[in-house]
Amino acid sequence: MRYAHSNFESFARPEKPAGIDTRSAWIVGGGLGGMAAAAFLIRDARMPPSRITILEASDADGGALDGTGNARTGWLIRGGREMEEQFQCLWDLYRSIPSLEVPDASVLDEFYRLNRADPSSSPVRAMCGRGQPLPDRDSLKLTGKARREIISLILTDEEKLGGRTISDVLSEEFMQSNFWLFWRSMFAFETWHSAIEMKRYLARFVHQILGLKDLHTLKFTRFNQQESLSRPLATWLAGQGVVFRHGVRVTNVRVDTSGGTKVATRIDWLEGAGAGGIDIGRGDLVFVTNGSMVENSRWGDHHTPAPVDATITEGSVWQLWRNIADQDPAFGRPDVFCGDTTKSRWESATVTTLDARIPDLVHKVTGRDPFSGRTVTGGPITIADSAWLMSWVVSRQPHFKGQPKGQMVAWLYGLFSDVPGNYVKKPMQDCTGEEITREWLFHMGVPVEQIDDMAATGAVTHPCMMPFITAQFMPRAGGDRPKVVPDGSVNLAFLGQFAETPRDTVFTTEYSVRTAMEAVYTLLDIDRAVPEVFGSVYDVRMLLQAAAELRDGRKVPASGVVRHLSTGTEIGDLLERYGLI
Repeated sequence: MRYAHSNFESFARPEKPAGIDTRSAWIVGGGLGGMAAAAFLIRDARMPPSRITILEASDADGGALDGTGNARTGWLIRGGREMEEQFQCLWDLYRSIPSLEVPDASVLDEFYRLNRADPSSSPVRAMCGRGQPLPDRDSLKLTGKARREIISLILTDEEKLGGRTISDVLSEEFMQSNFWLFWRSMFAFETWHSAIEMKRYLARFVHQILGLKDLHTLKFTRFNQQESLSRPLATWLAGQGVVFRHGVRVTNVRVDTSGGTKVATRIDWLEGAGAGGIDIGRGDLVFVTNGSMVENSRWGDHHTPAPVDATITEGSVWQLWRNIADQDPAFGRPDVFCGDTTKSRWESATVTTLDARIPDLVHKVTGRDPFSGRTVTGGPITIADSAWLMSWVVSRQPHFKGQPKGQMVAWLYGLFSDVPGNYVKKPMQDCTGEEITREWLFHMGVPVEQIDDMAATGAVTHPCMMPFITAQFMPRAGGDRPKVVPDGSVNLAFLGQFAETPRDTVFTTEYSVRTAMEAVYTLLDIDRAVPEVFGSVYDVRMLLQAAAELRDGRKVPASGVVRHLSTGTEIGDLLERYGLI
């Protein structure tokens, strides 16, 4: 497998691998990574689809790409996905998947047209003071010391950051900035999370610094991620003949590690009330999604808190990874990620409105009609003085195809779910959906005497506790995540947020698809390059624009060496163009 940064190979059709017609593929996990692997096996390796089987423990496809419910009892979404044009592998996949909404168009075509016609932006990136815009929201408020810390972290080798946390490498001075407020609420970072992941995010998303204050660099789907991303892909795969087997909980993949190679020989599983499995030939392929952000997600309802369930049992994806990892150190160290759920969990909630009061409130706060069919919040609006550090999102409405006219769906989340709220004096994790709605309405500026009735009769809210939702951000070192294809592996690869591929960032749809593409291309020696991770950190134009943004537009006087370098040169033109001098 190799990487490419040009489009020379983007449109090439690779040669069909020898013997592919008689080989089989077993994919453990029906999330985006697993389904993407199946798609690349069909499109680029030309494996017969009927020889591809996806084993999925739940009764749904898509993994974290969820969306379900109804207009009466309430809609359900655990989270949303922020995307951008530089998700190279994701768009390489979806250019080949037919849209379910637009005739004679791909999902990429549909997404591109939508975001060209209705580009994202945030009218109020942050708020405080019960419904008021954050006064200094147009400034990142970074001191010189904080800016130097960011640069130093980007330049530090990952090997020197192993096991270190964000608070180990960035000072309290940085933590007081709006940059950190915007960054952490956009990407769900905590101070105790991995310094390596923070470094990768800063390097990978240098260009996103330009959109921190208004989120104009983000892009979103028309509907929820299940209907807009997961369902089109699952529909296409099923139509091709891929076999989906739901209700199958894989417990182990047995691997022969003798002789200097690693060969998957058997998959064990639980199905119904019994145990089962299948022997794997050396020429057949096994792809495993090791670990899960949404494992053990538990829902509450309007009158019931969501329970915290961090139990790992046989049949859990975490126990599966443990069983595989016990066979060879190259398969990673799962307990680094799943061993402390007090540091990897937070809670979200889905609000389904029952009348016009809350939609009118959203209209008042954002200045945008939530029923216009266009962008509303354009990403998260963060409540800076919320004890829970609550953020809320209203995506394009309807967010579900089955949503009736006049009904709005909002999504809330709190990064600090274990501390008492400002209005509801309880931790978010102990609150019912109604209580969470009260806390949100308080911060939205609803008069106190109206809050309780509006929360009780104006919406139905379902909280969701996710104990592993940021497990992928736990402090780690080299080898804690297995390589996509471990050294010496003949027929086994890992997929998703807990597999290791260089430079890219976890907690993204791109990462799931990239690991799938690399896995297929490596095991089958596909003669087509994987698009490299977007190199904004190596683009002087991006770096200069980001530098100007980090300074909140404050220019440097062109004197001394700067004047000498910038007078009549390309360097000077760039420095002036991007507002640095």
